[in-house]
Amino acid sequence: MAENDSDSAKGGGGRASDPLLVMSVEKAFRVLHAFDATRPTMSLTQVAQVVGMDKSAAQRFTYTLEKLGYLRKDPETKRFELTVRTLDLGHHYMRSNALLERAMPYLMHLSKETEETINLTVLDGTEIVFVSRFMSRHVLNTDVSVGTRMPAYCTAPGIAILSRLPIDDAMALLDRTDLRPYTPHTTWRREDLQAKLERAAARGYATAFEEYYHGDLSVAAAVLGPTGVPVGAINIAVSRSRFTAQEAEERFSPLVVAAAGSVSLGGRLPGVQASTAYGPGRG
Repeated sequence: MAENDSDSAKGGGGRASDPLLVMSVEKAFRVLHAFDATRPTMSLTQVAQVVGMDKSAAQRFTYTLEKLGYLRKDPETKRFELTVRTLDLGHHYMRSNALLERAMPYLMHLSKETEETINLTVLDGTEIVFVSRFMSRHVLNTDVSVGTRMPAYCTAPGIAILSRLPIDDAMALLDRTDLRPYTPHTTWRREDLQAKLERAAARGYATAFEEYYHGDLSVAAAVLGPTGVPVGAINIAVSRSRFTAQEAEERFSPLVVAAAGSVSLGGRLPGVQASTAYGPGRG
């Protein structure tokens, strides 16, 4: 497939200059990522257009992915769709990720004790990704699931993670972000976000009240690695129909701070005393 390598550089951000990058593998993943909620099925021509390759190359890649079991081709419509086998990578991640393994007992305990929605998220680029989610019986956003991405700057977990980075690094990340208001309550201007990061760093937790979804109140604290670098965040999300912003912050901030501190590998978060460590068998 060497003839396709220059083709695969289109939309690849100049990655063809990386001598270790196998461009055919990169292109295969771009084909898989082309399918989403807005494009659940595609014709061969559509695949070629979306991914940015000629039809001949698209045919080879879709054929290969179909043979490997990651794409299905409808025999009548000739349209392609993802198969259940694409879930395998996510399953392997969840079974092998050390952060998830360490956090799971504390997430389950928080879920049981609060009966609210509990999430574990990690930072990927300028977004947070939900890697574990325990839903409340008081249903919030049913369209949020494991794997969902949201902008870091307007979510409590994102702000909690960014607040634990050096401020210059956090602001550089925000400068790469498409900052805009999702709701009338979104904090999105650079100077306001910097103030919010500094406030979250001082308190040890972050809040986001209806900044991405209407009616959603979220409180989060960062999970730190052994060197103090944030590796994720735990948050509790509740509905404004059941709590005021002040009630949510006062009730749940101590719980997420203590839980995140217990999961953190380098010791507890600043300001968290040993007696407040949260988890199974603890108050």
